[in-house]
Amino acid sequence: MLSADASPSRALLLEARGVRKTYGANEVLKGVDLLVAPGEMVFLIGPSGSGKSTLLRCCNRLEDPSGGSIWVGGVDLLSPKTDINRMRCEVGMVFQSFNLYPHLTALGNVTLALRKAMGKSREEAERIAHANLERVDLADKARAYPGELSGGQQQRVAIARALALEPKILLMDEPTSALDPELVGSVLAVVRGLRKSGMTMVIASHEMRFAREAADRVLFLDGGLVVEDGPPAALFADPKEERTRRFLRDVRY
Repeated sequence: MLSADASPSRALLLEARGVRKTYGANEVLKGVDLLVAPGEMVFLIGPSGSGKSTLLRCCNRLEDPSGGSIWVGGVDLLSPKTDINRMRCEVGMVFQSFNLYPHLTALGNVTLALRKAMGKSREEAERIAHANLERVDLADKARAYPGELSGGQQQRVAIARALALEPKILLMDEPTSALDPELVGSVLAVVRGLRKSGMTMVIASHEMRFAREAADRVLFLDGGLVVEDGPPAALFADPKEERTRRFLRDVRY
């Protein structure tokens, strides 16, 4: 059984328990719990290949888990009765490689899902898109194509696209890893603004300093397991597990 019979906790917006994912003989996730309360910003950290991206992709069914249960806003994400396309509007996803359509303007990229997935009229979709491009400080780039934008601007368009669908939770998979160092700050500034607005977020990232400063909670993953989970002040200053200590010694932040 993928889906648990037990009802989800009302105190949690995202409740993923015992999530496993295998690819043939390769077990990428080995029973991971990810519990996120409304308004929380949770960072996933860990070495490459630890399962961070796979866990995020399972949380909006871009990958189907091999086991475990996932509830979002009280909805069983793994139930065959669940409208997964509707739920993907409520579980926004921001990818490290932007995934923008190069032949569409910034405005076109943001309005596409509004029109195709949510059935908005062109006029309504453009009104929502303009509001969200302004939210990420790109109101003046609505008519620009991705090739005319910097990497940081493209990522902010991708964030605006996700926000336009009014998700309950936003998942970000290494949102700054494809950016030149001088462009990272513009994206992190948007994330800070979203946090202040109360957006619930789960972010897989190597931005250790930002995680330490901004996160409500940090999970350290390694080998498909959550090794340690706690507030950033405690996890970074005095990790309980030796594996966490070794990882933090080896990364610069």
